[in-house]
Amino acid sequence: MYMILFVLDDFEKLDDLLDAWEKAGVPGVTILHSYGLGRVRQDGLRDDLPLMPSLEDLFEHEEKYSRTLFSVVDSDATVDRVVAATERVVGDLMKPHGGLLVVLPTARVYGLRKHHEDP
Repeated sequence: MYMILFVLDDFEKLDDLLDAWEKAGVPGVTILHSYGLGRVRQDGLRDDLPLMPSLEDLFEHEEKYSRTLFSVVDSDATVDRVVAATERVVGDLMKPHGGLLVVLPTARVYGLRKHHEDP
């Protein structure tokens, strides 16, 4: 098994990327908002939110966030399909703003396939 971790620089490509990963055989994806060192150095961390923010406050600077996606897949073949699907959506990963994709071998995974009991 492998964990695939991808930092997506252009959040507008998220829906297309999720569709591509699903077609490549990814069973599920967890998505986090994230900030990289470059953006922190350029813009600083956002600490200006009020104690009780409104929706407008929360979405005001949404476009500056990256998205970090991660999933666990069961084979090398699925990893290869995910890498190819990712590059079809975001372009060459070796170019600026292509994102960062990491594949990690995973020794054990608990809770990936849930067993639902009938009521």
